[in-house]
Amino acid sequence: MNLFIKLLGTGVSLLAGYVGTKLVDSVWEKATGNQPPKGHDDDVPTTLHSALTFALISAGVSAIIQVLANRGTQRAITRFAKSQDIV
Repeated sequence: MNLFIKLLGTGVSLLAGYVGTKLVDSVWEKATGNQPPKGHDDDVPTTLHSALTFALISAGVSAIIQVLANRGTQRAITRFAKSQDIV
């Protein structure tokens, strides 16, 4: 069961990362009016300032998602261990 909880935590982390990426992309587009700088659009020029800003925001959101997913997984493992002790 412990392996199941870890796999579930990984799945939740991946899903949250995907949702977080889409959220950052849409907020960036609404705030700036431009597509997020992804590095593969040759026809849309990107300034270094906008690329670094987007990278910092994306990294911050990713770090927050990772911390919350790890804490949630650890909390679930602890809760599961306590319920095993009671039974």
